[in-house]
Amino acid sequence: MEETRSAPKCAQINVNYANHFREIVAGERRGLTGSLLRAALRAIEVPYTWGTAWRNYQFDIGQRAARSVGVPVISVGNLSLGGTGKTPMVKWLATWLRGQGLRVVIVSRGYGTSAGTANDEALELQQSLPDVPHVQNRDRVAAARIAVEQWDAQVILADDAFQHRRLARDLDIVLIDCLEPFGYGHLFPRGTLREPIASLRRADGVCLTRVDMVHPDRRDRIRSQIQNIVPELPCCEASHKPSRLIDHHGQVRALDELAGVSVAAFCGIGNPHGFRHTLLSTGCDLVGWREFGDHHHFQPDDLDALTDWVRASGAEEVVCTHKDLVKLPVERIAEVRLSAVVVELEILRGQQALEQMLRIAITGERGNPGGDVEDCHLGTMT
Repeated sequence: MEETRSAPKCAQINVNYANHFREIVAGERRGLTGSLLRAALRAIEVPYTWGTAWRNYQFDIGQRAARSVGVPVISVGNLSLGGTGKTPMVKWLATWLRGQGLRVVIVSRGYGTSAGTANDEALELQQSLPDVPHVQNRDRVAAARIAVEQWDAQVILADDAFQHRRLARDLDIVLIDCLEPFGYGHLFPRGTLREPIASLRRADGVCLTRVDMVHPDRRDRIRSQIQNIVPELPCCEASHKPSRLIDHHGQVRALDELAGVSVAAFCGIGNPHGFRHTLLSTGCDLVGWREFGDHHHFQPDDLDALTDWVRASGAEEVVCTHKDLVKLPVERIAEVRLSAVVVELEILRGQQALEQMLRIAITGERGNPGGDVEDCHLGTMT
């Protein structure tokens, strides 16, 4: 199988940097060089840790205040850098809330956008949820106010907002990717944590994602580690399930059309290993694989390189992620059909408890409208 090679120079540098960085922080880079690099990163981690702790302390004691926007706010976030499956979770939550008859608006920072433009996540959500507006602004308090004043939002979904504490929220859901759960035990840049694992104490619930991609023993160890920090923290478990193929025009095909077919696949996302695992689960013959940096903006040079690569691979299909597809206004690459695998979040355990927390957040009323939160406690969830 052909691996990543001969990509455009800038894109390849970004991918190589990300791969080397993870080799270092994961301890895979051995010898004196690896040890020295980790020591240097550890030295930089110290002031970052102090700064994060000081900022959180200011909010904890009320020196810095969270701003309410007058409607329920549900935050979806994580502790670490990179992809943990937030977009599929946002889609799941938005669909559930719309099913309750609520006007939902998504707000996010809009990483990699300029004024008046939408990033890949917003474009994907727009295609998947055409009836759910999406406001992007680095100031998420301002974005939430726009959602209320201009879109008459009844509930706001704050995407990637666990660290954005200026926006008051009624429910904080933190996603933990079972493939890379705790950032190698260190904050950035020594690891990939944005803040310490102990910050889970301010979460209202966690969702373990990609649980189907790890051994149950590993999943149980992750749950135990969380339980040691917050014993009564509700938890659900989810997988990323491929559901269908979609092309640039929105035409849908059955996923089983990939079974036994030679496929060249590429992606520019935070967790390429998760996408690769998902793709292989379709039964395709993966004859080519290429990684770009997270949120990669495809340029003409990228398309030229991909064209040569697809021709050399002999693939019958070219496949990417939905986030990549929305940035590529082409039907084919090297005369080979281009499609994206649409991934949906599937709640495997704890859905009733998650729905109960959502009902409490949007109504402020407690009770037992569909599940017992105790069923979702780590170690006792059924």
